[in-house]
Amino acid sequence: MSNDKKNVIVIGAVNSAMRDLTLAAAHLHLSNRCDRSVHRYPHSGDKQTPEQSGTRAIGRRHIASIDLNLPRQGAHHVSQAFEDVRQKAMDKETFEIMWRDSEPGGSDAVSGLFFRHTHTEFRADGIDPSAWLDYMPDFRTVSERELVSSSTAGYTFTTFTLNTPAYVNWLLARFLAGGGSTKRMSLQHISQVLDGITNPAAIVACPGIGARFLGGIEDKDVYPVRGQTAFLRAPWIKYGRTLSGADGSYIYMMPRCTGDVRNHFLLFLKWGEIPDDQKVIIGGIKVPNDWYPVPRDTDRSYILTRVLALCPELAPPSVRASRDPTIEDLEALIVDEGCGLRPGRKGGIRLEGGLLETGGKKIPVVYNYG
Repeated sequence: MSNDKKNVIVIGAVNSAMRDLTLAAAHLHLSNRCDRSVHRYPHSGDKQTPEQSGTRAIGRRHIASIDLNLPRQGAHHVSQAFEDVRQKAMDKETFEIMWRDSEPGGSDAVSGLFFRHTHTEFRADGIDPSAWLDYMPDFRTVSERELVSSSTAGYTFTTFTLNTPAYVNWLLARFLAGGGSTKRMSLQHISQVLDGITNPAAIVACPGIGARFLGGIEDKDVYPVRGQTAFLRAPWIKYGRTLSGADGSYIYMMPRCTGDVRNHFLLFLKWGEIPDDQKVIIGGIKVPNDWYPVPRDTDRSYILTRVLALCPELAPPSVRASRDPTIEDLEALIVDEGCGLRPGRKGGIRLEGGLLETGGKKIPVVYNYG
């Protein structure tokens, strides 16, 4: 067998950073004889002026556009596979790997980037998620007395949240340590990644929402699903909750893992993050085909109103001791907010092989997005 190294190119994007870096690192783990190159769209860590990025300051908070949403992703593991058997299998395998990584006190530094906690899915839509959540640790149906306002059923289990930007940096470090290399560029066509690389063994395309526009793919079944989030300074909250409404609405809250401040202080400074105790991320906007690039005031009010009903304990204990909390009490806790575009796709994830024909050659391509 030849010992010659081969190039496998992974095309990634800011919004698919965890997927493409996880994939690249996994490939290197499987074979130490291959050289991997990741070609990416503009990196979420690039320095930009407020005019370039769409970021604007409001009081002591910063409102970020979709270009800088990586630090504002929730990043907990709760499957939404429904009847999709393939999706459940992928979700389960992903969870099992990350669950091992999240073992408290593990020898690997990555364990400090996770926070295990109890999570409860409340439902008002008549859907029982047991079929795609039954593999979660400590899974059980909650009693009637445990239900929150507007819910008709509930299911609780143990899961984790993670520090998204720190975890992506860990994946990148793992990839580089295994012999991979990166190249930052903006692509108009998939064939541009071949510049300077002779006879790659394969291309893996994980362009996220960019699959809709990238030449050579241009998948019009890909569409944005806009989300909006806010961070509350509420270190007394150590659990997560979601509520799926009868009207199709979805609201969530989860403790955000900030990781080991001693190890990641420089990372926090880079992202403009203030190292502190646990924060809580709240959200609940899922709007298909909405490209609006900055947070909306109306969406913030909607999220605060719904999340307060879901978890009144988000308000400071001193407030709850004297009166019923209001959304103004939660608004005073906001330290950051942002929005982003999830890469939705009609028909679900595209995970299949193909060929790129260029220069008289046929190069295998694996499509992985949506």
